[in-house]
Amino acid sequence: MVERADITGVLTQMRAIRAQMDAAAPLAPPVVRSDMTQATGSGNFGTLLKGAVDKVNESQLQSKELSTAYEKGDPTVDLPQVMISLQKSSISFQAMLQVRNRLVSAYEDISKMPM
Repeated sequence: MVERADITGVLTQMRAIRAQMDAAAPLAPPVVRSDMTQATGSGNFGTLLKGAVDKVNESQLQSKELSTAYEKGDPTVDLPQVMISLQKSSISFQAMLQVRNRLVSAYEDISKMPM
């Protein structure tokens, strides 16, 4: 019976975190065009990509600031906060690298196609 209570508590925490994430950063639903392609509705692909790169850069700058503040002995910054921030920026950077790799691969595939 103890395991069930622990699992229920974990599920409750996960749902609360999910609700916080959904409230903090709501995603715009994709707009379906008449030619059956999808767009974000916020501009072209280049603008969307630049925004994503800027967010990754902002995340890295924020984690660097937290790390520097912790190293200087700022009492308002604790180690878990710094570590979580560093992990978030690392994960976002790795995701950006994967997107870049997919884009390069798609470009190479398209360039090899016969005209």
